[in-house]
Amino acid sequence: MGNITNTLSFPAPAKLNLFLHVVGRRKDGYHLLQTLFRFIDFSDMLHFTLCRNGEVRRISALDGVPQEQDLCVRAARLLQKECGCRLGVDITLEKRIPMGGGLGGGSSDAATTLIALNKLWGLGLSRERLMEIGLSLGADVPVFVFGENAYAEGIGEQLQACEVPDAWYVVLFPPVQVATAKVFAHLDIANLELTQEAISLRIRGLPLRLPHNDLQSVVCSLYPEVARHLAWLEQFVQARMSGSGACVFAEFVIEAEAQAVMEQLPSDMRGVVARGLPQHPLRDFTVK
Repeated sequence: MGNITNTLSFPAPAKLNLFLHVVGRRKDGYHLLQTLFRFIDFSDMLHFTLCRNGEVRRISALDGVPQEQDLCVRAARLLQKECGCRLGVDITLEKRIPMGGGLGGGSSDAATTLIALNKLWGLGLSRERLMEIGLSLGADVPVFVFGENAYAEGIGEQLQACEVPDAWYVVLFPPVQVATAKVFAHLDIANLELTQEAISLRIRGLPLRLPHNDLQSVVCSLYPEVARHLAWLEQFVQARMSGSGACVFAEFVIEAEAQAVMEQLPSDMRGVVARGLPQHPLRDFTVK
């Protein structure tokens, strides 16, 4: 197994979808997407303590998420099963990224868990293998293991590294949790002209149309709080929703511009100013 460290602490950063286009639907019902993932320096923090009894436990409480459904716990147990590993872990999660917000918090937590336990348990799996395992947990997990800002196709798992200019973001947290399945159920397929043979945008042509999120209007109609937060941010600059919502964001060239907008945030709204990252903070972490 090699050298085994007893404890590790790692961040699990949020992501933004700088655009999100729904371009088709597979026969199994999954929607085909084109999106650009961008990591930001707003993160959950996870702490992993080695256990030799084989048990996987989440030590911290997480409202509304029982252990059996927690993506960190599921990721750890799946890794155990895939590798026949008899070691266990106690996981403490410091949650900052809002749940159901379209910032990928649960997926990021799962990816950080896979990377950390690959090291903590001395498994020696490649990044590519961890991405394969992560995909079975959720379509957004692989990009966090991949570690690069990325253009994605398919259901979000076909990734190409993409350099994204430096930027700062105001990210607002509407006080709702958006159910992704509900959003896609309400998506008007006819209006979006989705076909099984949708022509792909290629990365060299980005953006071929103004950045937008095809799910935004659907979410705004279902969740008025998302529409309200988006309208407030639109006073200053073009704003968009991330993923399937609920969080909305606007991009700025310099931090001072973003901070100036945040200083005007109404008292009944919450949000952060975050810097865009050139890559995931664990991208250069040795996975083997």
